[in-house]
Amino acid sequence: MTWLKERGIASVAELVLKSEELDKTVARLLVAARNDGYAQGYAECSHHVVNALKVDWDTSKSATHGVNTNAALVAVKTEFNNLQLLVMDLINIALQSEDHVA
Repeated sequence: MTWLKERGIASVAELVLKSEELDKTVARLLVAARNDGYAQGYAECSHHVVNALKVDWDTSKSATHGVNTNAALVAVKTEFNNLQLLVMDLINIALQSEDHVA
């Protein structure tokens, strides 16, 4: 019986971790974080070059010019923090029954 309960808990965890909503949101979060890190790194590097060489370096044609990557990252973080998983509703229903594992 203990093995069955442990397997039931593992199955529940597996359902949560494999949910499509979670996968998609985590993927968007990774992309947003990577984009923001790239944009911030590029801006910092540009700043150092301008200061070191005492020249005006035109960054207006860079892919990160005028793009607020931090706002996009904050939005996706908020989406992740407020994520509602359908499987969690099913788990809550199952927990209300007398035999949670079944």
